[in-house]
Amino acid sequence: MNKTAIIIGATGLIGRALVDELVRQKDIASVVTLTRRPLNIQHEKFENHVIDFSKLEDAKAYFNSSDLFFSCLGTTKKQAGTIAQQRIVDLDYQYLAAKIAKQTGIKRYYLVSSSAASSSSLSPYLKMKGELEDNVLGLGFERCVIFRPSLLLGQREKQRAGEFWAGKVMPLLAHVPYFKRYRPIQGVEVAAKMARVAMSDIHQEIPLKNTEFYNLDEIF
Repeated sequence: MNKTAIIIGATGLIGRALVDELVRQKDIASVVTLTRRPLNIQHEKFENHVIDFSKLEDAKAYFNSSDLFFSCLGTTKKQAGTIAQQRIVDLDYQYLAAKIAKQTGIKRYYLVSSSAASSSSLSPYLKMKGELEDNVLGLGFERCVIFRPSLLLGQREKQRAGEFWAGKVMPLLAHVPYFKRYRPIQGVEVAAKMARVAMSDIHQEIPLKNTEFYNLDEIF
């Protein structure tokens, strides 16, 4: 098989690891990334395009002839400045990208969401993640897989505030039954799971499930 995968959010913790996972797959002929800043990876299968996500429609041509779409885009309130600005990245851009993927004929869609995501959540972050899930499910992809990790651990270009101590404290709290669902996970573990699921999918002409969720225990 000579499949093409397209990724948004490839400069992030999961997205960057996902690139490494996918270029190693014999069934993947090309890995296309759309990023806000250059991603310097030297590999014959790798292709990077720096785009303006506020003009995502202009990048529509990059979606053509792709077989799998991975949405790993995300930011924080601190980086964005306000919740409203964070919603533009975490919800609006990702939903628009999903719509373009659907319009261009991509059948398999893979989304990084969050543990406890719900459109009815009182948490602005979990609410926007839940709204995104609801919106992309409504697009009717032939195969839609949503991954819901908790706190992500790993080496980032810029360590987010509080993540160092959260990474120390949360593994201890994970032994408490209620907090088990929120125990941290390495970004590379999520990327590896995404790649395994996607590779399994492309060997099935008709997926066993149109929609599937992988919560924390199922990702580990």
